Amino acid sequence: MSTDNLESHLLDVCTRARRAGYAVANLCADEKNAALRAMADLIVAEREFLETENQRDINAARDKGMSAALIDRLTLNVKRIKSMAEGLHAVAALDDPVGALLDQVTRPSGIEVTKVRVPIGVICMVYESRPNVTADAAGLCLKAGNAVILRGGSEAIHSNIAIARLLQRALVQTGIHQDAIQLVETTDRAAVDYLLKASKYIDLVIPRGGESLIRKVVETSRIPVLKHYDGVCHTYIAGSADKEKAVSVSLNAKAQRPGTCNAMETLLVDKAVAAEIIPPLFAKMREAGVELRGCEATRAIDPAVKPATEEDWRTE
Repeated sequence: MSTDNLESHLLDVCTRARRAGYAVANLCADEKNAALRAMADLIVAEREFLETENQRDINAARDKGMSAALIDRLTLNVKRIKSMAEGLHAVAALDDPVGALLDQVTRPSGIEVTKVRVPIGVICMVYESRPNVTADAAGLCLKAGNAVILRGGSEAIHSNIAIARLLQRALVQTGIHQDAIQLVETTDRAAVDYLLKASKYIDLVIPRGGESLIRKVVETSRIPVLKHYDGVCHTYIAGSADKEKAVSVSLNAKAQRPGTCNAMETLLVDKAVAAEIIPPLFAKMREAGVELRGCEATRAIDPAVKPATEEDWRTE
């Protein structure tokens, strides 16, 4: 796609999103929830279609020699497709945030001042690898009364297009304009640079991915950015914690999908219960293939744990 054609395409995407945003902001809770449930149903019904399109991305990733961790993040299987649908149903079950009264005060003059939640407008999501983000982001934006422009990673282009088409079908089925959810269907990196300057049409940018992506968005954007950098997620086991639950939750936090940004990196255990919890938990961690590094107090309980360096505590 030439530069002129790309800019024309993106201008059209932004214009349609802005127009749809006004309509989405005025949807009632029942309308939004019906659309979310329809999205979930279509994702389940079209599982084979999603798997076929996802396989195209997986094959391309393998041909390019991408890592096993990246291919895992890219993969949509039966469980993950079901999880996408369940996530949309969960969003539908949430209370409608639009119009919620947050605060109300009466000024000395007698004027009443209220703080009420309202939609932001048009949100641009820039993300990498994981195609389930397409459904997650679209569902959350719709629930909050916002239109969304989705720009996923080039490695997941076929999966993202397939998911977005299903989401748009669900919008049309439930009487909502399909422009409320739009995917930028190009792998040209220049598209991101254009979107980050489209302050006339986009109200908020949310990047989701590695530090380099987020730093690029923050440094380039002319639009407010809601950001995070490294995950470095912590789990703390208190002395009063249920021991079996603590082991189960900690194992799940690390081993269920270690390649995701919300996987646990650091485990903190109250010293009062460390000697009781660490041995059974670490045994299960090792069974799951987790490499363990720890402080001297931890290694005194389990000498097989490798010494942790200062850098380990800040590494995702």
